[in-house]
Amino acid sequence: MSVLCGLPPLLECVYCAACARWAWKRCLHSAGHDSENWGIATAEEFEAVPRLCRYILAVYENDLRQPQWEPPEGYGINPDCLIVKKNYPDTGGRAPPYLLYLDHDHADIVLAIRGLNLAKESDYAVLLDNKLGKRKFDGGYVHNGLLKAAGLVLNAECEILKQLLEKYPNYTLTITGHSLGSGVAALLTMVVAQNRDRLGNIDRKRIRCFAIAPARCMSLNLAVRYADVINSIVLQDDFLPRTATPLEDIFKSLFCLPCLLCLRCMRDSCISEEKMLKDPRRLYAPGRLYHIVERKPFRCGRFPPVVKTAVPVDGRFEHIVLSCNATSDHAIIWIEREARRALELMQKRDHVMEIPVKQKMERQQTLTREHNEEHKAALQRAVTLAVPHAFSPYYGTFDELEKEQSDKLVGDSSTGSSTKCKTKDNWDELIERLYEKDESGHMILKRSGSQ
Repeated sequence: MSVLCGLPPLLECVYCAACARWAWKRCLHSAGHDSENWGIATAEEFEAVPRLCRYILAVYENDLRQPQWEPPEGYGINPDCLIVKKNYPDTGGRAPPYLLYLDHDHADIVLAIRGLNLAKESDYAVLLDNKLGKRKFDGGYVHNGLLKAAGLVLNAECEILKQLLEKYPNYTLTITGHSLGSGVAALLTMVVAQNRDRLGNIDRKRIRCFAIAPARCMSLNLAVRYADVINSIVLQDDFLPRTATPLEDIFKSLFCLPCLLCLRCMRDSCISEEKMLKDPRRLYAPGRLYHIVERKPFRCGRFPPVVKTAVPVDGRFEHIVLSCNATSDHAIIWIEREARRALELMQKRDHVMEIPVKQKMERQQTLTREHNEEHKAALQRAVTLAVPHAFSPYYGTFDELEKEQSDKLVGDSSTGSSTKCKTKDNWDELIERLYEKDESGHMILKRSGSQ
């Protein structure tokens, strides 16, 4: 009897100790833990990020010849090279404003998409047009509203992009965006990569995406499989890439966002990572990740930023950082400034080492090879962890047993075949769902009431 009487206090002590341990670990978790085992990024692969941030900021400008945010030297935009610039009236509010810019200095065709406008109801409509598992794409799941916005942008600018890519065969096509625009950019890149015939059968290597402060917009299998063309840039404690809370819930709760993040943090701590990986509907930050780390635990102020990179499968920004900078690190202004500082430090280090031009070219080739190998390893890791539909026919690096296992997981999804005919059918099916013909035969986006 005495033993039974002493049992409740003992259980209570164990419970309190477990809660204290959880709280201690959550308070000690910092952004640096997410990327502590990643490799260090080089200046060559990170070079485009600061100027792409400036191009995104240019979408906000009313007059590019008299910008509100004066760009640093060497990061300006030439108004004469601007091909297209569309605002909310031009997109009908069904996609964020964007611009198409021809960057001759860097042999680049840039499509830049701005982030969320808190004063525009149309942006919220794009976010609200989704629920987990609503939209399947290429054997995975994506955000429905962002995919529709991506289809609208591609349908509007497809012919211009095709003409520019044919006119400048040595130029790359770079699609970039911030926050809401990052999700549109990432999904637009996926659509373009699958339907390159729409742009004159361009080489996949000419396509790349930089998602700045990315939204979690695609399932894990897609995030890993498209890591060769999609890159995500995260500044320190940014909340958006870390919370799997649906975008619509985040922005409906915008004014009590810290409370929402704390509640989500506690909830996610009770879910095993194995269960997260097995959920095919759970959305993730896309592609290869670049993490800018500039603050350290228990230390005040900002340190010289260090950029780390990897293609992680497990541990892909799964834990929210309880930090007062979780929202400020999401701002495009801060990201541009810290990315520029990080790049300057990389270039200064290379200059001190006095690396010859020939060795730099060799290092670039080595870097490309290492990225390909890291991508293949991530795909194999995804198969090992039994991530649903993680097989990619693009590389074909697995043995026959892995292929058979992956084919069983993929089933009847479009990833089971990499033929051009199948890809074309997928695009036609997507267009049929999203668009309709007007009286003149042109394709226009369906109204929400007709879907």
